[in-house]
Amino acid sequence: MNVRLVRFLDRYIGSAICFVLGLLPKQKFGKTDKILAIQLWGIGESILTLPALNEPENVKVLVTERNKDVYNGYHEVEVIATNPIPIIKYIMKNRNKYDAVIDFEEYLNISAIISFFVGRRRIGYSHGIRSRLYTDTVEYNDGQHCSQTFMDLLKPLGVERKVKELLPLKYHHNEKRVVEKYLHSNSIGKKDFLVAVAVGVGESAKSRIWPIENFARLANMLVQKRKAKIIFIGSKDDEELNDSVENLMREGSINAAGEFTLPQTACLIRRCSLVISNDSGPMHIAAAMGTKTIGLFGPNIPARFGPLKGISVYKGEICKYSPCINVHKGEIPNCYFRGEDYQKCMKNISVEDVTSRI
Repeated sequence: MNVRLVRFLDRYIGSAICFVLGLLPKQKFGKTDKILAIQLWGIGESILTLPALNEPENVKVLVTERNKDVYNGYHEVEVIATNPIPIIKYIMKNRNKYDAVIDFEEYLNISAIISFFVGRRRIGYSHGIRSRLYTDTVEYNDGQHCSQTFMDLLKPLGVERKVKELLPLKYHHNEKRVVEKYLHSNSIGKKDFLVAVAVGVGESAKSRIWPIENFARLANMLVQKRKAKIIFIGSKDDEELNDSVENLMREGSINAAGEFTLPQTACLIRRCSLVISNDSGPMHIAAAMGTKTIGLFGPNIPARFGPLKGISVYKGEICKYSPCINVHKGEIPNCYFRGEDYQKCMKNISVEDVTSRI
């Protein structure tokens, strides 16, 4: 289902359902042996849940097709489509099945509704009308890294930890073989200074994209001064955007958009010397895989979503709206400015600001 339509239905119809369900008495709960975690959407945020999900035992994760591969090798997953009929079927099949549900979604009403029906104990954030459906609520701290905010959801279960590092995505030997074959066919050796560049972002808030002419200048510099091999990564949807950057370059590069599965992308990123990315999923993959990472920020702030143990470049202070992305409030707008000021905060990051960090 279209992302905008899902959010529209969730905001208006989902809010009404939460209001009605919130009037009902809460069930009593006891043991918490059988736990369901819910994380339905972003790949980056799914990666940031892994440290928290590494704590309790017997956890199953409810996901969508989009993010299921993040949990490969860590947790059993159940895949659900974000359409009304599959959601209703899932609820009917799993009514009161779980001792506890941990809802990692920051603002979606549908995840709270699912929690209400399938879990006796329900843990989620304390803001919004959806909070009426939980038995335990935790304050969303928007001044700290999101991985820690996810970890905070375990406090009602008696778990209090500080997140010091992310968990790497897992991949199999045959996936590594696919990546190595691809690199070899593009004349990339193990000793090359391989730099992966993620130009695209998800469907929402396209203003997070650093100007493509800056990406082109940066890539040219890396090839000329560092003898780097540049590989542009991303989903199939990023192929055209990557082409636009390559058309502005004087040097050669590789457009690998859509070439790899998520585990293969993780393997490729681990193989790289450096990853430079907008605020997007590949940035968090790089941080999780232990690859040196530079993240570019404007509409969002690194304090919440920067690459853990990586470097963030943020110059959004000039913009009166930054941070205009507040995921926990459901605020994921495109840039409030138009015309020459569109992407004002991202345009404020110069190529030199990035090269000085390399």
